Amino acid sequence: MNVLIFGATGMVGQAALRECLRDPGVQQVTTVGRKATGQKDPKLREIVHADLWNYSSVEPQLTGLDACFFCLGIASAGMSEADYSRITYGIAAAAAETLARLNPRMTFIFVSGAGADSTEQGRLMWARIKGKAENAVLSQPFRAAYVFRPGVIQPLDGIRSRTALYRIGYVVMRPLIPILRWAFPNLILTTREIGQAMLVAVRKGAPKKVLESGDIRALLA
Repeated sequence: MNVLIFGATGMVGQAALRECLRDPGVQQVTTVGRKATGQKDPKLREIVHADLWNYSSVEPQLTGLDACFFCLGIASAGMSEADYSRITYGIAAAAAETLARLNPRMTFIFVSGAGADSTEQGRLMWARIKGKAENAVLSQPFRAAYVFRPGVIQPLDGIRSRTALYRIGYVVMRPLIPILRWAFPNLILTTREIGQAMLVAVRKGAPKKVLESGDIRALLA
């Protein structure tokens, strides 16, 4: 299996990259981003590409792929709707359109978030835009496409969020996470679980197109 990862320097992207590099069934992992991950592995190939809205110059490097894990995301705090849409929707739509054309047999997994609004009509700006991006991905003629909507994510294996506020939140919540996982088993996922569930979805499929935290965990059962 040859896998492409967007957002491999973010928390979920780091998890996807780690699990792909550790999986003997993954022959090659290609990352696309504005900067390199800083990791070294014989299976890893990195495409540093500044214009994430246009892939014409790197299209020859985006063929022969079996799966794409789109983990690129940004916090909406302090952003206008236009700016947030340009990144969250614009990049996902451009990537999905390009990859569906070049790799129609691909499985595409878009990492969204709990509470995303696929009707695109809700009051919350971030939820509407996330839902719009989900719809754009699911409308493409891939062999299969899935949306992952994780809620609370517990980072493992040295993985850290790039967002300072999230890092503080994880430190504060760390003592409570074992209790919360026991009380609400479908609320919290680990980075390890998310990365492994992506690979399962590619290999075995999933029972629905949009998977909440409980659905994602169920893939590993």
